[in-house]
Amino acid sequence: MTKGKDAGKLLRMRDWQKDLIRDLVMRQSRRALIGFPRKNGKSSLGAALALYGLMADGEEGAEVYSVAADHDQAAIVFAIAKRMVELEPQFAGELRTYWNEIRDLKTGSRYKVLAADAAGNEGRNPSLVIFDEVHAQPNDELWNTFSLAMGTREHPLLMGITTAGVRYDSSGQDSICYQLWQYGKRIESGELEDDSFFFKWWGSPDGVDYRDPEVWKAVNPALGDFLFQEDFESAVKLTPENDFRTKRLNQWVSSQEAWISAAIWGAHTSADEIADREQVVLSFDGSFSGDSTGLTVHRVKDCFLQVVDLWEKPVGALDWQVDQDEVEVTIRQCFERWNVKHLVYDPRIWHQLMERLANEGYPMEPMPQGQAMINAANRFYEDLTAGRISHDGDPRLTRHLLNCTVKPTAQGWRVQKETPNSPRKIDLAICAVMGHAYAAELEPDYDLLESVR
Repeated sequence: MTKGKDAGKLLRMRDWQKDLIRDLVMRQSRRALIGFPRKNGKSSLGAALALYGLMADGEEGAEVYSVAADHDQAAIVFAIAKRMVELEPQFAGELRTYWNEIRDLKTGSRYKVLAADAAGNEGRNPSLVIFDEVHAQPNDELWNTFSLAMGTREHPLLMGITTAGVRYDSSGQDSICYQLWQYGKRIESGELEDDSFFFKWWGSPDGVDYRDPEVWKAVNPALGDFLFQEDFESAVKLTPENDFRTKRLNQWVSSQEAWISAAIWGAHTSADEIADREQVVLSFDGSFSGDSTGLTVHRVKDCFLQVVDLWEKPVGALDWQVDQDEVEVTIRQCFERWNVKHLVYDPRIWHQLMERLANEGYPMEPMPQGQAMINAANRFYEDLTAGRISHDGDPRLTRHLLNCTVKPTAQGWRVQKETPNSPRKIDLAICAVMGHAYAAELEPDYDLLESVR
């Protein structure tokens, strides 16, 4: 052990760790994905396996590497292995440690930390790669670099050790870790056979109550041993749900920090519909080609909202453009149908149409996307969870809203796409937030006839 009250003592493998290592070594797979919730000894296990690959794997001139999304993360496993060597007298005459390398003096084998640079790591000849926190990779380049580099080794192993994370990478596609996990699950279910791929995953199925201690125990093999129940009880109160699910239950989520859950959103669906001439706020957000363009309407008296329309690029369409004339006609029809108090819009887009409507006397309200939008998103969430918002259940709005992630800033939570280039649109959700911010501040005009009914 290298830290805490047991530092300097012999590392005692638990039965579940022995079973894992035995299965991994006996099968002689070439690639592996192993997943634990955090604090179950992942890094110590990786360090022990790295030293095994350095000294006991039967490879002359072994090349063992620690890699991760950044150098500091990769260095965590290496630092533990280095400390193990320093604390074990038997290693004194066999291994020599340097600041970023451990060498086996007898075999010429070495264990190093490498930078997260795919191009810079081409040309290596690894026998074992400890790939830490695969879920944090922005794309598949680094994994593929090492996967292709092992061809001349008889029994190489590219081993990912990770917790779960978000399903999508920086391009908006399935991340390399999520792809490997899906592949492993297909092997686990018997759908595929591939002896070259080793898969072991401790993780909760979808739909479980993340607050249930029995759920915690089922997927955290170290809980009640060197992982303490009290830490879970504290974390579940203080940690956002998605973060708890990924880090403590090893579940995949759609985004790093999902803004609103499907359960909360679905609980406020209504079969209502906004009648003609009711007092409303319109909200507009969109683009001309790449993103989608949306229009929502919000009833002033009770903040019920519904989708007017959505113009969204069809899958596979290369030269698609929003029909600007159709958008303008739709907006003008809304002004004719309802008693529109404001049309709220993002001032960065559609300048000509917005200015033209303003010059004609329509009540146009530009809404900057900085602090005002942060405040609006926070209010939308609070009012929704408090039951002060209802909606028509339009699946397009639901999809856009569930695509939203939140990013903490010094000014509050900012609603955004999971990655800048993600194909998963959020424009209708932005419409909903902007429109509600204005509708919630208005008082309905006094209706004499309504007052005497």
